[in-house]
Amino acid sequence: MRTLLRSLALSLLVASPALAQEEAQAPNLLSPNYGLMFWTLIIFVVLAFVLTKFAFGPITRSVEAREHALEEAINAAKRDREEAARLLAEHRAALDASRGEAQKLIADARVAAERVRAEIVEQAHAEQANMLARARQDIEAEKSRAIAQLRREAVDLAIAGAGKVIDKNLDQASNRQLVESFLASVTPAAVTASR
Repeated sequence: MRTLLRSLALSLLVASPALAQEEAQAPNLLSPNYGLMFWTLIIFVVLAFVLTKFAFGPITRSVEAREHALEEAINAAKRDREEAARLLAEHRAALDASRGEAQKLIADARVAAERVRAEIVEQAHAEQANMLARARQDIEAEKSRAIAQLRREAVDLAIAGAGKVIDKNLDQASNRQLVESFLASVTPAAVTASR
């Protein structure tokens, strides 16, 4: 408010000599008017003094404060950018470490899976070999039993045939005929049923 009043007072001071000269004569632009020059110079000096004393100081301080605030903002932005770059580098390093650890875990899991698979295959081969050995033993035992059974049946047949021959001891031809008739009466179903 104070500066506004001063500015108004100065403009009235500047305007009053110009108004006084306009009434007297029409000005010639090429002829110098020393009174006008004097008042113009006085007004310029007063205005420069007033501006220097009251306006330039606050304006300069305001510009310096703004410049200082901008420098602080730029410095803060630089610090924030450096901090962000540091955090980004840390996050990238942590991410790379996590990827490496994940790859290591995957590799360990693959090795463990391969080991388990090999153990299972080895165990299956061992069980297969055991089953094959047992099957061979069972086959051999069954074969031995079948041979023993056949021998018993052959002995039984021989004894039965001999008993028939002894019961009817006839000549060679009749003995032969008796054994052949006995063998013909014995069928494979009868041999299987006797087991």
